[in-house]
Amino acid sequence: QVLLVESGGGLVQAGGSLRLSCAASGRTFSRYAMGWFRQAPGKEREFVAAISRLWSGDSTYADLVKGRFTISRDNAKDAVYLQMNSLKPEDTAVYYCAAKEGARSSLYREYAYWGQGTQVTVSS
Repeated sequence: QVLLVESGGGLVQAGGSLRLSCAASGRTFSRYAMGWFRQAPGKEREFVAAISRLWSGDSTYADLVKGRFTISRDNAKDAVYLQMNSLKPEDTAVYYCAAKEGARSSLYREYAYWGQGTQVTVSS
């Protein structure tokens, strides 16, 4: 089992930036592909970005965030990050990190472990 704790959320103006962090503890972090998802009020949880177990260059993004968000990981620190630039009001949501064994995926149902979430609010 792996425990995940997100941090770094907050209130930011449109056009601003935030960096989310997700600290993992428990089993060997490098055995897990990691993903970021978000959920806005009244909406379903949606995929944001995912990264493979070992190589930060193997990542994928939702079209809505491509070119603005960057996912990365540091296996030495048992952490995954989401750098969010050029934020828009529609990016407002609770952001969750998640872990799964095997290949990275954009499907939330494939992730076994979830953090508690961190709120990101973008004002216009």
